[in-house]
Amino acid sequence: MSATRQVPPPLPQDAPPAPEAGPALPAGGRLDDGPVRVLSFGCRLNTYESAVMRDLALRAGHRETILVNTCAVTAEAEHQARQAIRRARRESPAARIIVTGCAAQIAPERWAALPGVARVLGNADKLRPEAWDAAAWAPGTAAPPIRDIMAERGVAPAQPVTEFAGRARAFVQVQQGCDHRCTFCVIPYGRGPSRSVPAGAVVQQVRALAAAGYREVVLTGVDITSYGGDLPGRPRLGQLARRLLALVPELPRLRLSSLDPEEIDEDLWRLLAEEPRLMPHLHLSVQHGADLILKRMKRRHSRAGALACARRARALRPEVALGADLIAGFPTETEAQFQDTLDLVEEAGLHFLHVFPYSERPGTPAARMPQLPPPLRRARAARLREAGAAAALRFYESRLGLEETVLLERPDRGHSEHFCPVRLEGVTGERGRLLRLRVTGASPAGLVAAPLAPPLAPTPMAAEG
Repeated sequence: MSATRQVPPPLPQDAPPAPEAGPALPAGGRLDDGPVRVLSFGCRLNTYESAVMRDLALRAGHRETILVNTCAVTAEAEHQARQAIRRARRESPAARIIVTGCAAQIAPERWAALPGVARVLGNADKLRPEAWDAAAWAPGTAAPPIRDIMAERGVAPAQPVTEFAGRARAFVQVQQGCDHRCTFCVIPYGRGPSRSVPAGAVVQQVRALAAAGYREVVLTGVDITSYGGDLPGRPRLGQLARRLLALVPELPRLRLSSLDPEEIDEDLWRLLAEEPRLMPHLHLSVQHGADLILKRMKRRHSRAGALACARRARALRPEVALGADLIAGFPTETEAQFQDTLDLVEEAGLHFLHVFPYSERPGTPAARMPQLPPPLRRARAARLREAGAAAALRFYESRLGLEETVLLERPDRGHSEHFCPVRLEGVTGERGRLLRLRVTGASPAGLVAAPLAPPLAPTPMAAEG
């Protein structure tokens, strides 16, 4: 089949991974049905934690339970979680509703007051097996107080997870919390200080997931480029990834969630250049393209630093796909400063954008700055998304005629190594299978790919007379 441009039916709008503030599931989307149902909002770390909590609750014998794992990144994320709780109470009035996550950690009393909520569980306790023991939930037993997350040290123990219901890729927590204080962000107050998972525990978890049949693992956390600062010897993320790939050779694909462009270490850069099993896709926490706004955000990189990061990634791995988190309408942002962000999309060669209209979070320094009208924030976010859609389409079209290895998430849908959404034609397969295909079409929805043409049979030679 020739590599001509086609327009496939729309694909699910599965955002490039893991900006740590991006939606892991649709609003109110079920992670699983059954005796313990999970409604997970927010980042990929929430997806991992939701799987852990579901497993712990099932092992402890919980039944007819709905667990709502909240996000505090934006007011909209909190609104979606509240809507999900109301819907859960209406549709399952006999179910016990448990609320946890960052929003619940920051303002537990507000969530406990919602009709139907049986208990709020703090982030410091939610992954501890004892928090789910039946005795802790006996009738008349008082809920434990929400502990001070800022006093936490060390990563809370969690049982290994070998099933992410309905998902083809698995998530592994390598880090928790954040020591930075970006002026717009409330997450450190929901997650606490940065704590790293020892490399041995990460390797054990990934090995178990590979044995369970997962072909791709995503390393996730709140600020994964800060990995190792609290561990003996202060190993960096690159060392962890290199060790992981060396000790789990059966894992075909390793992907990273959002990276701080200022903190990518030399080992990780070398791994990007040398290791084909590290996926050619980096998602960068850029946030803005104007230096003054970056300073007001209290970010650690400059515009020039973001551009240098993109150039270095492309020099080491020319085919790399680059994504970025971007905020539109930050307080005091002028039209010229917003244009700097728009221009950065093309100058840095960004392909996938995760765009947020600025959302003021109570108690943050940015919430005290002069605010832009919400309609203007939304309008600028829409313009950024348009630029992102055009950039993504250009990248999709650049893949026409090339071979791609696709991880199937449905019989006829999946994602490539660059995290391009792919629709299959002429072939289907089981979820979790890797298929080598050729790209035959591209549209704003992603790629179309077909089986590789079989080699031509040799032409029989005439017998010599």
